[in-house]
Amino acid sequence: MSRDTSSLAGREILLLEDDAVLRRRLSAHLRALGAEVTEATNLAEARRLAREIRFDYALADLHLPDGEALALLRERAFSENTGVVVMTAFGGVPEAVEAMRLGAGDYVTKPFEPEELPLAFLRCRQARITARREEHQLAARPSDGWFFGRSLAAVRAQLDTILAAERRLEHHLPPVLLEGETGTGKSALARWLHREGPRSAQPFVAVNCAALPEQLAESELFGHERGAFTDAKQARIGLLEAADGGTLFLDEIGSLSPATQAKVLTAIEEGRIRRLGGTKELEIDACIIAANNRPLRALAETGAFREDLFHRLHLLHVTLPPLRERGEDIVELARHLLAGIAARHRLRHVSISPEGARRLQAQRWPGNVRELAHELERAVIFGGEGELDFAHLEAGPGAPAADWRNPAWRLPESGFNLDHVTTAFIEEALRETGGNVSAAARRLGVTREFLRYRLQPAERTE
Repeated sequence: MSRDTSSLAGREILLLEDDAVLRRRLSAHLRALGAEVTEATNLAEARRLAREIRFDYALADLHLPDGEALALLRERAFSENTGVVVMTAFGGVPEAVEAMRLGAGDYVTKPFEPEELPLAFLRCRQARITARREEHQLAARPSDGWFFGRSLAAVRAQLDTILAAERRLEHHLPPVLLEGETGTGKSALARWLHREGPRSAQPFVAVNCAALPEQLAESELFGHERGAFTDAKQARIGLLEAADGGTLFLDEIGSLSPATQAKVLTAIEEGRIRRLGGTKELEIDACIIAANNRPLRALAETGAFREDLFHRLHLLHVTLPPLRERGEDIVELARHLLAGIAARHRLRHVSISPEGARRLQAQRWPGNVRELAHELERAVIFGGEGELDFAHLEAGPGAPAADWRNPAWRLPESGFNLDHVTTAFIEEALRETGGNVSAAARRLGVTREFLRYRLQPAERTE
């Protein structure tokens, strides 16, 4: 963990023990470590307190005057966010093992030293965090590394500067913002940053904010206590807490609601979160990498994104250019991706022919790196070993101008109206496709959104 593991400052602990001498001794030690201790001497009292207080930990003797503490675990009396440590006498290990099977995080055998308790509580917390990470493990297959090439030399210099700053700070790292069109590789670059940074041995937790329903986004990111809302039948750790000590990647952060954005800003600036339905603030130290496919500055200017969060994220800002602007690196990137794809398909002799390279470079690649990777895999599946020439891309949307323009034509000295020419091309494409905007966009090598913008307020079919 990133903080002093011997400190229990601010933690709510239920101490369930009927031996008055031992109870006073343990309570005094825990309070000296900064914990808020609530004492109970029997099961009935513990049940009542568990309903009234959200405990971070419970320290419970297995044998009590009115029964066994195992009953509390069977009844799920404690919140899922409560780490339970059981105390048992010598020879009671089988019962302690049963307690752990029922959800306890650790056990101590009497007699024990109070100094052992912080480590036992820490093991409980780590077990809960590990379970949450495994539940939400979205990391893709490990890649062979990020390909920069000459076209991304400036981006690489920015990233090296960011990594140097992170190595100096180690804790409470400033957030990083990655921007670029869909498919430019922001997710892969976020994983590269984590892998190359000082937290590479810690977890990388990724979440696509655009895929989170608005009413569940806060619960997913910050966690919730049991009963926090109608369907909250069990407590749950949020992804910010699960990423503590590591990295949380918030893809498409611009999709979050303003209320959730405000909580993310607080988490970044103060390093604290509060679960939904909870009353305690929890300290977290997760490195935030955010990404968006539309410039956040433009969203902030229109009020669609919080300006204060934008300025906080924009401190370390990297923009990935679209694939069509990467020149000769397109072919080198294709060879880099093809090596991994061929290895996955267990093919040893796969390459790109000179004609195939020309065709790849002629495309506009509106889907960017993701589209290129899919095209390469499709070619490997249907072409097998040997040279790939991508013959079906010959008439693709990125065909060079010399393939259709009359070589004898020259721009008139008096000039012409480019806007009218663009409109004429669009109208011709729509005539040829029967008014289908998507098909016309493919023929012109532009996006549907571009055509819709040019056609406003005209209406076309999809």
